[in-house]
Formats: sequence, C-alpha cells, structure tokens
Amino acid sequence: MQDKQNVTPRIMIGAPNGRSGKTMVSVGLCALLHKNGLSVQPFKKGPDYIDASWLTAASGKACRNLDAYLMSKDVMISNFCKSSLGNDFALIEGNMGLYDGFDGGEEGSSAHLARVLKTPVVLVVNTARMTRSIAALIKGYMDFEAGTNVTGVILNNVAGPRHEKKLSDAVERYCKIPVLGCIPRNQALAIHERHLGLVPFQEASSGTIGIERILRTIEKHLDIESLISIAKSAQGLPISHSTTQQRPKVSVRIGVMMDHAFHFYYPENLEALEQEGAELVLIDAMHDDKLEAIDGLYIGGGFPELYMSKLQLNETLRVQIATSIEDGLPVYAECGGLIYLCDRIVIDGVPYTGVGAIPSSVEFFTKPQAHGYSKLEVKYENPFYPVGMQIYGHEFHYSRLTCAKGLHCALELTRGQGIDGKMDGIVYRNVFASYTHIHASGTSSWAKSFVSVASRNKGIGKSAFEQESPREVGHG
Repeated sequence: MQDKQNVTPRIMIGAPNGRSGKTMVSVGLCALLHKNGLSVQPFKKGPDYIDASWLTAASGKACRNLDAYLMSKDVMISNFCKSSLGNDFALIEGNMGLYDGFDGGEEGSSAHLARVLKTPVVLVVNTARMTRSIAALIKGYMDFEAGTNVTGVILNNVAGPRHEKKLSDAVERYCKIPVLGCIPRNQALAIHERHLGLVPFQEASSGTIGIERILRTIEKHLDIESLISIAKSAQGLPISHSTTQQRPKVSVRIGVMMDHAFHFYYPENLEALEQEGAELVLIDAMHDDKLEAIDGLYIGGGFPELYMSKLQLNETLRVQIATSIEDGLPVYAECGGLIYLCDRIVIDGVPYTGVGAIPSSVEFFTKPQAHGYSKLEVKYENPFYPVGMQIYGHEFHYSRLTCAKGLHCALELTRGQGIDGKMDGIVYRNVFASYTHIHASGTSSWAKSFVSVASRNKGIGKSAFEQESPREVGHG
C-alpha cells in the first residue's frame, strides 16, 4: 500500500545570518495569512521559546519546535506531519545562518531541516550597504549544498527606491529567482531585543500593536500570492503509519506554573503529560494565594528575575509549595523553576527570597553563564529518570548557583554547564531541578515517569524513591 503524503503548502524562512529579519517576516506572514482566513501552523527550528511565542500569537496556533539535537529525524517528520495536516499553510522559521549546523557540520542546520521536510526556502537578507554584491551572497546560498531549494528572496532594510531597483536587478540577473518583497528600513519594526534574543510576546507591553504594524508592512511590501505559490510547490512528505492513542482516564492532577515569570513550555511536554493521564492545573506564581490540590508540580523556565518582587511578595504560595515539597510533592523544575525553588536570589546586588526548598544562593550576571545544547547521563537514583539513561537538552541562563554542602545531583554532564560544569539535576525528596530544558519528543519516558511518581504520591506525603549515593554538588 502506498504511503499517504502530507501535501500541506509550506515554506521555510531562512537567512544568511541572525538579525536579518527572519522573525519579523515570519510573524508578519503568519499574522497576515491568519487575518485573511487561512489556518497557519507555525514551527520554529531549534529550541527557542521566544520566537515561538511571537509565532503563536501571530498565527493563533501553538508554535512547534523542530530540533535535530533534541529529537530524531523520524520524530521531527512525525511531529511536523501531525501538526501541519489539515492546515492551509505551514511556516517554519529557521535559526542562525541557513547552513549553521552542529559542531561545524551540516546536520542540525536550517537547510538540513528544510531538506528533511522537503520544504522550499525563502531567504531574508539584510541589504544594508550593498547593491550588486547581494547577488553573489544569494548565489552562494543557492549553490552551497545540493538539495537545498532556495526558491525566492526577501530584501530587508532597503534604503529607498533607487536601492531597491539596484538590488532587484542584480538578483534577477544573476540568481534567476524572484524577489518576493523589499522591506524598507524602519526602526519601528524592530521587536525589542533582550539578553535571550527577543522579548517574549507575553512580556511585550505593546506586543499586539507590534504584530499589527508588522502585518501592515508585510501586506504592503511582499508578494503574498507568489509566496503561497512557492509553498504549494513543496513535495509530498510521506506520513508514517501510527495509531491514534486514546487519552486515558485522568489519574493525577499536575500543577503547571503559567504566568509572566514562567512560560517556557513546549506544547508537546504538556500534551505528553495529558496523554499519560494527567489533568493540568494552571498556577499563577504571582497572584494565586493558595496551592490547589495537586499530585505534582511542573515549573518551567522563563524570566523570574524580572518578577522577583512580586514572586517574593506572594509568601503564602511560596510557603505552601515548600511545605508540600517536605510532604513529598513531586516537582519537576527547569532553569527559571530551579531558581524559584532556591532560598536566596541576588539580582543587581539585591537579595530576594525564593521558595527555599533548595538551600542555594543564585546570582545573576550580565553575561551568559551557559548557552547551548547539553548531554547528560543519569548516574544516580531520582524520581524521574532511570539510572543509565542519556538525556539531550539545552540551556541558556545568566545565573549561577552556589549550593549548600550536602546538596546532591543525579545527572553527569558530557556536554554543557549545568549546575557546576560537572553535574545537573538537583534532587531533594521528590524534587528534580535542573538548568537543562528537555523536549518530551526526545525524552519519551519523562511524562510517563512524572505521572507515575505523581500517582504514587497521592495521599502518601513521603518520598517515592530511595536515594542511592547521589553525587554531592561541587564535591567529588
């Protein structure tokens, strides 16, 4: 029997380098197509939460991340097909330069993903201070790796009509691909940047206004019909045969911190918990004055450092969380969640009080303390992962922990920084707190383990596992 094909129209928005305007074009195009009544499914290449937040807001659909380090090729294809099928259009925003892959190779690049998904690439190029040279740049990207289908170009930061004509003439003469739009130089279009790249949509006070401004620019300056035509030229993608899983009966309630301070969650992580039988209970760490009846707690990343005054003021919730942890509540915390669980958090020299479950001091710096992918091995018993398991994740943080003596970690690093350059995954009772972010699509046992330990915790109020000599942080 012939495999079914996914023929959803799709394009990748790529660029020669970061800061070329990929996010602006991707956000504007999603918003415009959504406004025009099309169902648009956005994807972000790489682990980035922040660009994904803007794509979600612009399209009205949860953006999905596709990452060759965090998940296998087959999983990437499956996730893409599952999310894009039934939509009118799929847009994949690349990251970094089009051919920037893992450790200097081709794997893991945006071009690699475009080839895996048989997706045509539209290149966004910052044209500041060049004219005819634009053709050499684009021609190089067209020819660099066989199979990468660069089918059109969008010229960004164009100085004026004369500049536009010189650029367009050069591209059409030497590259033989269409110029799909020329976006004029306009500082008002820039999405305000901060240390993690771009300000998340949730934190941008004028986010909706910004998207509307970008939408109007894209509508005015891009050839949308030609872009749609290119998207429709994408080859069919074989759909793997999979049985539809019935969601099991709810067995546990897992709280999820979801507010301005904590909102870095992959949709697949939350869906995986639900698929294993969890009811998700959203919690606002700044405004909820009590902890609802839950069997587990998931605290993702975000920017708690921007909201520590409010987080500190909500003492009632902090105390309830600390008490519940002592009673055995399973807690999985990533990066910002790890920071929140510590007892002392120093920002610009000002100390704040966290939950206090983890006896550690956190200090923030102006430069990144870790940035990139991580690889870890589970060396010691913990509530969530079996010993010997390999974990692939990523980290990006400006903070550093000083841990109290006697605090233990379960994960040993072979790549990345973690807590102290050697270990990550602090374990205390049923708490697992790490700087590492994981994606459920590449860490398939995580959700099942979380629901399992939460189920064992129901009404027990004690540690659900026996610690066997975990390694002390910074010692041995």
